[in-house]
Amino acid sequence: MNLTMLLEMAADAFPERIAVTAGSESLTYAQLLAAARAAGATFRAGACEYVALLDVGGAAVPIAIFGAAYAGKPYVPLNYRLTAPELQELLARIAPARLIGGADHLQALTLPDAIEAVHTQDFVASALAAGPTAIEAPDSDDAVAVQLFTSGTTGKPKAALLRHENMLSYILGTVEFGGAGVDDAMLVTVPPYHIAGISAVLSSTYAARRLVLLPNFDAALWLRLCREHAISNAFLVPTMLSRIIEQLETEAQGAPPALRAIAYGGGKMPQAVIERAMALLPDVDFTNAYGLTETSSTIALLGPEDHRLAAASLDPSIRQRLISVGRPLDTIELQVRDAEGRVAAPGAAGDIYVRGAQVAGEYRGLGRIVDDEGWFPTRDRGWLDADGYLFLDGRADDIIVRGGENISPGEIEAVLSEHPDVAEVAVVAMPSEQWGETVAAAVVPAPGARADGAALQAWVRERLRSSRVPEHIVFRSELPYNDMGKLLRRVIRAQLQES
Repeated sequence: MNLTMLLEMAADAFPERIAVTAGSESLTYAQLLAAARAAGATFRAGACEYVALLDVGGAAVPIAIFGAAYAGKPYVPLNYRLTAPELQELLARIAPARLIGGADHLQALTLPDAIEAVHTQDFVASALAAGPTAIEAPDSDDAVAVQLFTSGTTGKPKAALLRHENMLSYILGTVEFGGAGVDDAMLVTVPPYHIAGISAVLSSTYAARRLVLLPNFDAALWLRLCREHAISNAFLVPTMLSRIIEQLETEAQGAPPALRAIAYGGGKMPQAVIERAMALLPDVDFTNAYGLTETSSTIALLGPEDHRLAAASLDPSIRQRLISVGRPLDTIELQVRDAEGRVAAPGAAGDIYVRGAQVAGEYRGLGRIVDDEGWFPTRDRGWLDADGYLFLDGRADDIIVRGGENISPGEIEAVLSEHPDVAEVAVVAMPSEQWGETVAAAVVPAPGARADGAALQAWVRERLRSSRVPEHIVFRSELPYNDMGKLLRRVIRAQLQES
């Protein structure tokens, strides 16, 4: 099978339905199919081995994704926020390649040899003007469909590989074909170089849901587009949802009338934010999606009914599920393992392992990073409650080792977040002559709250062991996040050490 099957099925069943809207440009499924086939023929005729995209989004994204699949070439979206030297190093690793890029992005680069560049507008115009193109997609079940470079925060970026069988396993196992109504529309603001952006294109295509792309997030613009395009579904990262809630609280218009469902993921959702969102948008279904690049996107979901039951419960063990990522998909096996590699008991934290057809766990030059039974180490830590709800506890690399004792930042963050004066908090390791490492916390105070480090230390001491009490507490107006809502702990550690 090949990813093009998703588009061909949608175009065959719904040829005149709008597939994608970006700015003033809209394409039907029939037009998108024709453009993707034309692009695929061009890619196949050239000398490229990869199809790369360097732009903020637009109609070029789905045309390039499906065009690359028709050509049998890996699709490689690049992070346009990287520096020119970083991008040039990545481009050299995929040469020879066809690079589709915005004029501003291309102008800043000195392209490596064997990189053939085309401006995004010219690429889209050429694909749309080509007319019917006879091309058959290769049977690419085990071929690489997508290559995504990791963030490279701890070293040289790795090239994660997702094969057609991985991506299709995820889409076919989680999305109902043609399940969207004729008026359904999804507003997507995540960047095209993230797995969530790619899966949004694939899942919306298979569901035949109109996809509306917003390249640069702005809360006021997001709400305006929701109203103008009668958006029914949206995907956001937690920081975006927080900004939207703040914007809604200042407006008199109320919630967008067509909005029915919001999925969020990519970072930790503060309980106060999701509670405010549910109160302001009582008719909206909320879903928390947890996944990784190496797993072809989502592997666990906290669904709408889970949100409502948790929010309405007086039982603390059920209410805390609002900050969980739900339960694994039916197609996914998930384990939490302790330090000895044994399956951990409910409530005990450990390393998260997953297994399933959508799990690639593969990197170019490194092969598949799985054990003998096919289990992939996510490098995330967490724990399962008695009913199988998964709670994330940070990255394995974030563990604080104080005097030989392993301390989870998430455990301390959860306690501090319960304090009424705390809006956001991040706990990190700080060097210590006595203990090797000690606990430090960066806190964003709640609006109108007075910052009192001693009171917060006492709060933790009353609820956890003394070793968990932050030795250093600093107050910040905001915490650093990346564009996908991931907390940048390395930045916080550097700031704390400087101060």
